[in-house]
Amino acid sequence: MTNFIFTHPFHLVTISPWPLLTSISIMNNFLSLISWFHNPSNPYFLGPMSLMASLLCIFQWWRDVCREATFQGHHTSAVYSNMRIGMILFIISEILFFMSFFWAYFHFSLAPAIEIGQIWPPKNITPFDPLDIPLLNTIILISSGMTITWSHHSLLKKVIDNSSTPLILTICLGLLFSTLQLFEYKKAPFTISDSVYGSIFFVATGFHGLHVIIGTLFLIVTLWRMHNLHFSSTHHFGFEAASWYWHFVDVVWLFLYLTIYWWGHF
Repeated sequence: MTNFIFTHPFHLVTISPWPLLTSISIMNNFLSLISWFHNPSNPYFLGPMSLMASLLCIFQWWRDVCREATFQGHHTSAVYSNMRIGMILFIISEILFFMSFFWAYFHFSLAPAIEIGQIWPPKNITPFDPLDIPLLNTIILISSGMTITWSHHSLLKKVIDNSSTPLILTICLGLLFSTLQLFEYKKAPFTISDSVYGSIFFVATGFHGLHVIIGTLFLIVTLWRMHNLHFSSTHHFGFEAASWYWHFVDVVWLFLYLTIYWWGHF
């Protein structure tokens, strides 16, 4: 019975508090955000505290996963295969998540309701110029996809020293994208409460921006692991998962740019 338990090829994770604590802290993040929406002038301390708690839980959870993969040797070939399938299914679920936003956008844009004047964009809504900041952000994300692919190929060719430089470039491009999007939001001629156009625009691009921030954190952890020699040319699923996630973010932005910015403007 003992041999049956300990010689199977699968990795059964140990009891961890991080999923529960992370869920609670994320719930507190949304509660604080909703409270801030209703009363922006009221000082609310749950937001910063829950954000710090979320970052702490993420750090601890990532630490445990890195420890299992690198030092404890739990990520065998069978575990590696299952983790690949899990990451693919996760990205598919994220694709379906963003499909709901595109569905809503085309539903209201192809057949505008009488409540918004049966025109698209609605009256008094001035869309962003697609040849301004949105085009620059598109170039930035496409370039980041090229640099992370460069880093991955360098790692596969066992040139680990050359793989860190393009990864740093990818992180810098991700931070630059987030900064430009924040600047775009501040200069926006409409708000999230300006008809259905404002709601769809800020929800869709806002959730994409959140994914860019998460992907940037993912890449920062990957860079730290790379500098600590956690990866090899044959054992680097953490890097692959971050790369897949980043390419997913790139593709979603291309669809957002072509539909909401370009097609919606002209």
